[in-house]
Amino acid sequence: MSKTLLSRITPRHTRNSQSPSKIPSRIKKIVNELCHILTTPNPYWEQTIQTRLSEEHIVPSDVAHQVFDKIHDVESGLKFLDWISQRPYGCSLDGIAYSSLLKLLAKSQAFHEIDSVFIRMKCENELPTHDALSVLVRAYSECGLIDKALEFYTFAVQTYNSVPNVFSCNSLLSGLVKNDRLETAHQVYDEMLQRDDSADNYSTCIMVSALCKKGKVEEARKLIVDRWGQDCMPNIVFYNTLIDGYCKKGDVKKAFLLFKELKLKGFLPAVETYGAIINGFCKEGNFGLVDRLMNEMKSRGLVINVQVYNTVIDAQCRHGYKTKAVEMLKIMIEIGCAPDIITYNILIYDSCRHGKVEEAEQLVEQAARRGLRPNKLTYTPLLNAYCRQNHANKALDLFVKMVNNGEKPDLLTYNSLIHGIVILGEVETAITILEKMTERGVFPDAGVYNVLINGLCKKGKLPAAKKLLSEMLDQNIPPDKFVYATLIDGFIRHQEIDEAKKLFELAIQEGINLDVVVYNAMIKGYCKNGNLKDAVSCIKKMIKSHISPDEYSYSTLIDGYVKHQDIDGALVIFNRMVKQNCKPNVVTYTSLINGFCQRGDNLGAEKVLKEMKFHGVMPNVVTYSILIGSYCKNGKLAKAASFFEQMLKNNCSPNDVTFHYLVHGFSNSCEKHNETKSSMFLDVNSRMISDGWCTRLAVYGTIVVCLCLHGMLGISLQLSEKMGIRDCPAVFAALLYGICLEGKAKEWNNMISCSMNESELVVAVKYMSVFDQYVPQGAISEASLILQMLIDDCKSKHNEVSVS
Repeated sequence: MSKTLLSRITPRHTRNSQSPSKIPSRIKKIVNELCHILTTPNPYWEQTIQTRLSEEHIVPSDVAHQVFDKIHDVESGLKFLDWISQRPYGCSLDGIAYSSLLKLLAKSQAFHEIDSVFIRMKCENELPTHDALSVLVRAYSECGLIDKALEFYTFAVQTYNSVPNVFSCNSLLSGLVKNDRLETAHQVYDEMLQRDDSADNYSTCIMVSALCKKGKVEEARKLIVDRWGQDCMPNIVFYNTLIDGYCKKGDVKKAFLLFKELKLKGFLPAVETYGAIINGFCKEGNFGLVDRLMNEMKSRGLVINVQVYNTVIDAQCRHGYKTKAVEMLKIMIEIGCAPDIITYNILIYDSCRHGKVEEAEQLVEQAARRGLRPNKLTYTPLLNAYCRQNHANKALDLFVKMVNNGEKPDLLTYNSLIHGIVILGEVETAITILEKMTERGVFPDAGVYNVLINGLCKKGKLPAAKKLLSEMLDQNIPPDKFVYATLIDGFIRHQEIDEAKKLFELAIQEGINLDVVVYNAMIKGYCKNGNLKDAVSCIKKMIKSHISPDEYSYSTLIDGYVKHQDIDGALVIFNRMVKQNCKPNVVTYTSLINGFCQRGDNLGAEKVLKEMKFHGVMPNVVTYSILIGSYCKNGKLAKAASFFEQMLKNNCSPNDVTFHYLVHGFSNSCEKHNETKSSMFLDVNSRMISDGWCTRLAVYGTIVVCLCLHGMLGISLQLSEKMGIRDCPAVFAALLYGICLEGKAKEWNNMISCSMNESELVVAVKYMSVFDQYVPQGAISEASLILQMLIDDCKSKHNEVSVS
């Protein structure tokens, strides 16, 4: 048996303590009698004690420490102390007696009385014993009074040049670690080793575990090496701790090497060992090894507990293997490992995360049938899911059910409900929930207020938002940068720039660590109101505050200059943006293109477009629409058509603005286009006008044709129906082509109807031959076959009529 283990079985010899066997029987008898007198109700107890001690010719201080050792009642002990102190001849206690009293007080956690006794001892120049100090360190540590425990520990070391006993030191180490005071814990541990070599396995395990939780696994391993030598691990607990530490840190490779090492050294992995390594592989998504380890556990006769199953089920859900997770739940039930509420909560959360509310509801019911009580983590994901799916009433009903079931909603639950209700636009209901929340003793944080203020701002209820801000301040909840950002943005949206400016300046005065979002809101406000100097000043303030302006900051400012017809100013900001290594985005380039177009400099706009593409930034619908609009305005329809076709080739869907520019431009232009082969748009448009279609409908028809031929069937169907041009031969032929292109040739008649006659269908075939010049052959062939079939049907019907 090791010396450390023996010391934990047999108490060490304490300084200045008197062994019970050495106490004379006469003294033992009087001590027992005194204890009886002190603990038995008797109005004359003082006189009784005095008489009994006088009979034995014993001075009270001579038996005080034995009485304090024997008695278990703190009140009686303090009563005896007061009685001794009031003796007319003055009876002072020695350090041993006081130490016995301190131990009595410590066992009952009478900390106030301990302080009083210590003051008394200091006045009488008496010292507590080393043993008493150990008891005090342990008592204060176990009650979480770490500073006081540390104070007594230091006093013991300074007084006796020795640390308190190992049990007390271990309690202190645990307390320091729980309070995140790892450096101090390390100092105590080192002192335990250096002064008395009193640290045991448990002491080292506390330190190793603490270091691993902090991710300092190598440091923890070094601690073991320093204590026991290289490649030496005292027991399985240390292996488990290190393996768990490596896995939580994400270093599963080292964890697995340790796992193999412990088996080679003859240690048998416990359920905890397997649980830790399985958790590591689960995080990596290595389910092949997880299955192997679980089978190994079964072959060794180890029972896989619910915690291990929960770890695997959680990982399967996180990695997208929900079906396997549900199968594992069934396996658990089949083998008799009862799932707990955590198991169901994992599955419920995953179902809610993917919007499968009915599945989540079934899991809640299944858990209830198994006698499991739903908790906050069961209800909260469902609350979120209901709110996301606009089921406010369901969310509120579930909340009431949760409360009725005895579950006290916490801040997270209320936050989820309030956030969901605000998303639905029910801000007033959310404020009512806030009031109920406060009544139930759950107080909101800045996050809850931010959600509500944001909802009110979006509804234009700025006075109510200001009122909530005042309420926050009244409750000593300091607004964070998100609250300020929300309010500033709200004021700006409703053109109250002065209010936004006041709040912005207040935030800076209050020392709020504002981020780029808040500054961007102000820049947007200044630009919106034409205060470009203030916007530039805001950028300078950002840089001075060590906040880097982002692409939104610069793009907003550039757009502000463009809207005030100052393209040169916009270019100055653009150049500054590039110099600051801030990469321009599609909004930046589009604003510049718009600026050049407004000035009538289409060449300058195209130059920016070229630079934009060169830097890998693709134009969007706004970019193309601005260019198309500019060329249409200037009567350069070939260029406008060219950019329209370019946007379709780049899979950029046009919008109503794009259509408006094209229709307006082509309808108001008398320009003739002879080079029809150069552009599909111009070719089709000129043919439709030649076929007798009015200019406006011909443009819409051409747009539909172009959309269909570039694979944008959905928007083509909507536009053709809206404009009532599906009976146009060119449009019908194009729609057929689009349907065939999507592989839906067999169901074409479910998507469009045909009421054209034979001659119109022949025209449609003519257009199909035009399309053949611009698109791949396959889909055209299918569409042509359908048209030919329709022509044959018309001929057949005509022949039937002729015969009759």
